Amino acid sequence: MLERIPIRWRLAGTSAALIFVILCTFAVVVGELTQSRIRSDFQHDVAAGADDLRDRITIRIEGGHLIRPSQKTLDLYAGGDSATIRLLTPDGRLVRTTSGAPNLGPSVDRTQEVNGYRVETRPVQLEPFGTMLVQYARPVSDMEKTLERVRLFLLFGVLGGTALALLAGLTIAQRAMSPIASLTARAEEIRRTRDPGRSVPVPQADDEISELARTLDRMLRALDAAQHETEASLVRQREFVADASHELRTPLTSVLANLELLADTLDGEQGEAAQSALRSSRRMRRLVADLLLLARADVGRETPRHPLDLGRTVIEAASELEPVTGDHELHVDVEPVTVLGARDDLHRVALNLMENAIRHTPAGTRVQVSVRRDGGDAVLVVSDDGPGIPEALRERVFERFVRGGGEVSGSSGLGLSIVRAVAEGHGGSVTLAAGAGDRGTRFEVRIPASQQAPAERPARTLVSS
Repeated sequence: MLERIPIRWRLAGTSAALIFVILCTFAVVVGELTQSRIRSDFQHDVAAGADDLRDRITIRIEGGHLIRPSQKTLDLYAGGDSATIRLLTPDGRLVRTTSGAPNLGPSVDRTQEVNGYRVETRPVQLEPFGTMLVQYARPVSDMEKTLERVRLFLLFGVLGGTALALLAGLTIAQRAMSPIASLTARAEEIRRTRDPGRSVPVPQADDEISELARTLDRMLRALDAAQHETEASLVRQREFVADASHELRTPLTSVLANLELLADTLDGEQGEAAQSALRSSRRMRRLVADLLLLARADVGRETPRHPLDLGRTVIEAASELEPVTGDHELHVDVEPVTVLGARDDLHRVALNLMENAIRHTPAGTRVQVSVRRDGGDAVLVVSDDGPGIPEALRERVFERFVRGGGEVSGSSGLGLSIVRAVAEGHGGSVTLAAGAGDRGTRFEVRIPASQQAPAERPARTLVSS
């Protein structure tokens, strides 16, 4: 639970807890000392008041009559401190008292507490002979109210000090964490842009955060160098594949020509061997052509492009594929749409998509091919009503050497990779979606349309089965 709390709250909470403990200790010590002093002062005030009253009051007998202070005089003396004054005879009879004075009982000692009052009793000389008793009392509740105010003051002081310590801790933690926040923001920016060449801010203070920033900066420099080395290696590798594939075309053409001649002139087992070698060589020629196309796309080598009718290119690819459709129903419905592209590459796109649909669907499957204009794009759609692509392969279907039917499918696994490379090389895209009714497969290729007129006749609809 503690690890889920943000570090700034943990730092602020820890400091606030320590301040709370310190303030509580301080409040207990100061509270006890203050309360003890208040009680002592209260007792001293009551005793001093009784002594002063004893010295100031005069009681005497004149002409057989007791001369005593008036009630007004006693009220005046007692009013400032909410005190109570009573004059008693030694045998406990009440002689005079302040207004509303409670019954404090007979005097039994110099100091006592009776009915919530602290009572101090002092003897007063009765002239010309004898003594009387004066009781001076103050309510203990006055002292308790003062003690209660002290307790509340200390309580609010502890709580207020803790709250202020928490706020101060949050502020300090926020400022202390700001360099880390800057590092996090820069790291997120580097992750988003994938550019390790950017630097991270290094604080001027020589502390753990600045050491972390310098370590991250050195790591980014190393990653940037490694990335440049990897990119340079990949560029060299792609250029090598492109050059090697290009150089292989000439000897392969010569080999194919000689094998075709041998296949036509030889009979028997020798003729069958020549035919098998011819088939393997043709497959090799197509694989080399695929690798050359992908290698050129990787290194950014563009084939010359001209205005052409995409619909006508699709019809030519369908006508080339018609002899191998078997029991499949191939339906082509196109309209003239001009694009600026490489004829052979776009021909390969249409051929690969249709061949892929025929190869991976059972006999009797309907393959639908269409070309239309959608806004500023030319859209090529190839769909079928077959079993569809397994869910596990849908995310990887455009990767190289991914075979939908495994090793026995007869495919090199480059067909759809070529489709994506050509589409993206022409500024377009290719997407895969489920067919109608969540059955089958639907590939959609979008390429920017062109306003230029193609140097060829417009395409027509073709239906074959």
